[in-house]
Amino acid sequence: MANISDGFKDIFFAGVGALAITGEKAKDLVDQLIAKGELTVDQGKQINSELTRKVGEAATNVQYDVLKARMKAMSPEERTAFAAKAAELAETINAEAQQKEAEDEAAEQEEAAPAAEEPIDVEPADEPAKE
Repeated sequence: MANISDGFKDIFFAGVGALAITGEKAKDLVDQLIAKGELTVDQGKQINSELTRKVGEAATNVQYDVLKARMKAMSPEERTAFAAKAAELAETINAEAQQKEAEDEAAEQEEAAPAAEEPIDVEPADEPAKE
């Protein structure tokens, strides 16, 4: 009888050992997957910012190419007038941007400044009626 119970003990302990090893291996695997996931997220952020930058550059290049093609189709007088109009628009937009910045800065300063205490108007209470 001792041999059978020892056999069952061995099988039981082998099962417990297998579970322990499986748990350790599973934890290692999960840790590796998490580490790979973090690496992937960081790489994804880098790729996204790189693509955003490249798309911005491409869009700018296309705009300049279109502008260049349009200006090539113009006569010298038209190009001169166009350049003058573009300079005028740039000045107007810059002035508007500066005005907006000044207004925003003034609004921020107003919000940051402590509010001046205003006197509180207290209305006199009605006097009790005399009998």
